[in-house]
Parts: sequence; C-alpha cells; structure tokens
Amino acid sequence: MNPQTGKYIILAGIALVVIGILVYFFYDKLSWFGNLPGDIRVEGENSRFYFPITTMIILSILLSVLLNLVRRFF
Repeated sequence: MNPQTGKYIILAGIALVVIGILVYFFYDKLSWFGNLPGDIRVEGENSRFYFPITTMIILSILLSVLLNLVRRFF
C-alpha cells in the first residue's frame, strides 16, 4: 500500500460523513430523490419491482464529475 491509498480512504470517509449528515438533516427535502421520471416501478398483486435508472444515471454523472475534480487537485 502506498500513501495515495490512505489519502483516498480518508477522502472516502469524509465524503460518507458529509452524505450522512445531509441525509440526516435534510431527509424530508430529498424525498424527490428516487422518484424521478424514468425510474421504473412495477407493482403487482404480490410483488414489487423498482429500478431507479434515472436516479442512477444522475448519481453516476455527479460522482464522475466529483471524482475527476478530486483527481485533478490531489
């Protein structure tokens, strides 16, 4: 393991803490998240299927931008 790995682990921990704080304090304001147009939801009599494709695409784009910014500055 090299020192860069430790730096990435610390950054990931800080990011998890920040996300946890946001969810804890603003959960009522984030209720739209996961209910976007394009998220697939099928409810049957005895089963449910939920595939949040639009939400995952938005998360992927945001994380890609964030990780690219982190890589440029660290």
